[in-house]
Amino acid sequence: MKIDGVFSGGGVKAFAYIGALEVLEEKNFSFVRVAGSSAGAIVSGMIAAGYTVKEMKQLFINLDLNHFMDTSMLEKYVPFWKWFSLYFSMGLYKGNRFENWLYQVLARKNVYTFHDLPKDSLRVVVADLTLGKIVVIPDDLQRLYNLRPESFLVAKAIRMSASLPYFFRPEKIINTNREKSVVVDGAVLSTLPIWIFDQEKEKKQRPVLGMKLTASYDQLPAKKITNALDLTKDLIDTMRIAHDARYISRKHQDNILFLPVTDVPVAELGLSTEDKQRLIKFGKVRASSFLKHWPN
Repeated sequence: MKIDGVFSGGGVKAFAYIGALEVLEEKNFSFVRVAGSSAGAIVSGMIAAGYTVKEMKQLFINLDLNHFMDTSMLEKYVPFWKWFSLYFSMGLYKGNRFENWLYQVLARKNVYTFHDLPKDSLRVVVADLTLGKIVVIPDDLQRLYNLRPESFLVAKAIRMSASLPYFFRPEKIINTNREKSVVVDGAVLSTLPIWIFDQEKEKKQRPVLGMKLTASYDQLPAKKITNALDLTKDLIDTMRIAHDARYISRKHQDNILFLPVTDVPVAELGLSTEDKQRLIKFGKVRASSFLKHWPN
């Protein structure tokens, strides 16, 4: 069965997607269009580029996530400097290695720009903090930045969506107001952009499956706030979750595969092979259970 897919953010928790995708492939589901924020943008990009689940699994299992922790030479030899420079750079790591890795991975499938993908097959969500907008790439590139969608690098779009605040330095891009927009992780404003495929006027041609790396919205645990850092983090989380939860009706919730990974931090780059395999297995178990009653 042909379907459309939407993938949420969640950092390294996204290894659970591999297990879920294995089950979908076994059940003969295939994606026509995909969309995602942050880690979900990475997975969506791989699917749109034509990677099989087996290829994706091999790619991610063998990946040393610590490779993406790129700093300047000064920060390398004076470790405390990266924390000082965080105030100005707005991120601990440059993100260049991550983008180069994405570029090389997509190039293996002869995918460089959005022109190299089937029309409308991939949408990537980013957050433009300067304009205060949720931005969908490639759809909004011309309107907001005077950029031609067909010549925009897919790797650049994914890197922008996965610019976890304070971890990777945000991308900066000139907008139509001739200002320098600060662009960060799409999950800051919408972690599960299932609304993308609801904006179209024509009748849906395929079921839309959402995948989210948390419990369902009515099962999220209460937060314990004891200091200013907790307040800041939970303030951002609440705004993000409230946006998606308000949009997603009961009808949508039945079309979302929730993968509540609770014991792995989003930015745990030291994830072991055993932990990766455990997350993949978890995704398989959850997907197998979900597909017993989906699609409705």
